Amino acid sequence: MEVQDKPTKQRTEVRQASLVEAALLLAAQRSPADITTADLARAVGISQGAVFKHFASKEAIWLAVLDWVAETLMARLQAAAAGAEPTALPALRAVFMAHVDFITCYPGVPRLIFQELQHSGDTPLKGSVRMLMQRYRTLLMQLLQQAVQQRTLAKGTNLQAAAVLFIGAVQGLMMQAMISGDLPAMARQAPEVFAIFTQGLFENRPAFESPSF
Repeated sequence: MEVQDKPTKQRTEVRQASLVEAALLLAAQRSPADITTADLARAVGISQGAVFKHFASKEAIWLAVLDWVAETLMARLQAAAAGAEPTALPALRAVFMAHVDFITCYPGVPRLIFQELQHSGDTPLKGSVRMLMQRYRTLLMQLLQQAVQQRTLAKGTNLQAAAVLFIGAVQGLMMQAMISGDLPAMARQAPEVFAIFTQGLFENRPAFESPSF
């Protein structure tokens, strides 16, 4: 029986991954609220009824999308930090640029997150977003604490406020890019925005190369 069940489980996992990918692609084109299970079924090439063989509800699909986003984004950010020079400032810059690159690759992600944050009450999807942000802040706080230990951070800097400012800078770039419809502008503007972020926080900071606008 186990031998027969294993291929079935594998097929389900493959189909679930396909539906998550389709949801991300469609969310890049229009509001996630307007995407139906029929749209997802059509994108994957299955019947609408078959969608519910792999997910109990449309909300379950979006939860799976957010799970994928959390794991993929955090893996990229952690790898970026680990691959930078052994000081906090290059690591923070690498994280900043990796986040911008992720949004550029998956523009449907901010649409989904902003939609969920608009709900006044608590929802499972909003809870997933909250958990992602907690993991993100934990990474930033580790790097900022490292900067304190390396004595590169300006004395008296509020680390919580610095983390908020870091995330807010990425979100600001993201909002402007979504409004203008020019996602590549995020990557062009990100180095200079990060340089401004560091001006009030880091002592003896290296001069990063500014982009040409």
